[in-house]
Amino acid sequence: MLQTNDAFPSLSFPRAGGGEIHLPDDLAGSFGVVLFYRGAWSAACNEQLHAFSLASDDIAAAGIKVIAVSADDRETSEALVSKYGLTFPVGYAADASGVSAATGILVGEDTAYLEATGFVIDPRGRIHTAIYSNTEDFEERVVTMVSSVATIDRLMPDDLLRVVADTRSSPR
Repeated sequence: MLQTNDAFPSLSFPRAGGGEIHLPDDLAGSFGVVLFYRGAWSAACNEQLHAFSLASDDIAAAGIKVIAVSADDRETSEALVSKYGLTFPVGYAADASGVSAATGILVGEDTAYLEATGFVIDPRGRIHTAIYSNTEDFEERVVTMVSSVATIDRLMPDDLLRVVADTRSSPR
């Protein structure tokens, strides 16, 4: 698992709508959040992504960039972007095993998808907060919060805004 202050690994994904996502480079110079989500089939992930979309004005006003990534295919990802009007980049076709090896994110038992995991990345490309989520299917998996913000199992917009505001206001 990635720990607080670790450099976020270099990862690239095709982007829904065209182009590519390059992490952490696409977040350079500002706070960012990377939301790895299970896929369009997950109601909880859809709710999370929709919540981030609804809060996009507040997130942008705070100078925070959002990127979401899954192992879904292009068509599924583009349909999800359209359905929820997602305004942030959405990456697709993530190799679950490869991403897991680089980040410590848990994968589904068949390694076809990544478990929901959120990373808050600082302007230097380093981990500020990592929330590794679990599923009810795997009792031995627990929520691990590398940098505590609250007792949560999934990063949500209000959590993100609070973490970044608190970080910016605390003495260095």
